[in-house]
Amino acid sequence: MYILYNLILIPFTLIAFPYFLFKIFKTGKYYHSFLQKMGFLPYDFARVSGMPRIWINAVSVGEVLSAGPVVAAIRDAYPSAGIIFSTVTETGQKIARQMIKDVDYFCYFPLDFPWIVKKFLKLINPDLFITVETEIWPNILRMAKKRGVKTMLLNGRISVRSIGRYQKSRFFWKRVLQYFDVMSMISSVDQERIVAMGAAPKRVVVNGSSKYDKLADQIEPAYEVEMRKILNIPEGTRVFIAGSIHQEEEKLVFEAYRQLQKRFHDILLIIAPRYPDRGPKIEKFCKEHSGFDCIRKTAIDNGERRGDKPVVILDTLGELFKVYSLGNIILCGGSFVSNRGGHNILEPAAWGKVVFYGPIMDDFLDAKNLLEGVGAGESVRNAGELVKKGVDLLENLDKIRILGESARKVVLANSGAAKRNVELVKKLLTQT
Repeated sequence: MYILYNLILIPFTLIAFPYFLFKIFKTGKYYHSFLQKMGFLPYDFARVSGMPRIWINAVSVGEVLSAGPVVAAIRDAYPSAGIIFSTVTETGQKIARQMIKDVDYFCYFPLDFPWIVKKFLKLINPDLFITVETEIWPNILRMAKKRGVKTMLLNGRISVRSIGRYQKSRFFWKRVLQYFDVMSMISSVDQERIVAMGAAPKRVVVNGSSKYDKLADQIEPAYEVEMRKILNIPEGTRVFIAGSIHQEEEKLVFEAYRQLQKRFHDILLIIAPRYPDRGPKIEKFCKEHSGFDCIRKTAIDNGERRGDKPVVILDTLGELFKVYSLGNIILCGGSFVSNRGGHNILEPAAWGKVVFYGPIMDDFLDAKNLLEGVGAGESVRNAGELVKKGVDLLENLDKIRILGESARKVVLANSGAAKRNVELVKKLLTQT
């Protein structure tokens, strides 16, 4: 089966290699990550010392942020450890370097080809390999175990969209999952799904998500003061925030905002595209089709003032969490698009906000159930439902405050996953 898997990778290599080169020379994308993905670490990696050596891999921004509390807890438990943190995407790498302070070295995750993986493992020489959420790479797991490396899945989740595909190829994944020493899953549903894929039940535990821990640590009232000043938003201004919005959802956001503005003339819209490079296109759509005057956050950073422009486009990285502190009503994107499964609704909830989202929340069902259980999460099917429920809240700000406080408390009550996961790390590192 591994031979078949590696044979499938060959045509991928033939396609991927020229694609990477084209992107590097045409757009500069992958310039920083290409060589490392091919197994070449910079010379300064040789300076990384410390024992035990722990390699943690996260795909992009969301996984990086959820891994942060665990990295901090590992550093507390092992002050002299050599911790290497890799990401798959360049965006994830940027955020990791900004947000995670307890790492000895940052690098990019290698492509899962045997000859590249073998070189990478030899260079890093880890005692423990931890991969976050749904990153299950067959070759690196098999070859790590062959070297005697302990392996762990952290914040494991299996979405309803992917479980069907995994089960159809269960014969393969059952073999792959045997190379995990422990799989720490977010919920009992994720536990059931990974066992259905072929994981040994005795190696699967439920520890919750360390995303809760990160959120609890990040809440800082000074952020609200900072963002109000930067965006020129006076106290008492009603603010509608649409976060992590995909292209297919932009029209819905502006349609809802138009209706809300008819009821509340001074309401401000802050729209944060999932991919910040869509900022100029949203600005054009906003001015030419929606008729709203707007300003991009990057323009504000370059010295422009918002004035009384009713729409702010948050086309920067790493600021959405802070901006959520300003919102009266929040809409989280990725939840109206069939292949996305939603985004992290716990970030605004941690600020004590009522959160709206679309009907597709497959990747965040645990968070959805938590918020709906205290009345602080609202599923809507379209702009009309969002406006109807939003108006009800905006006309009763005390209701927003009470429900939002319930949201904040439920987030704080579910923290502690990082400590539980570090106990697993200790057990793995003491096993012979």
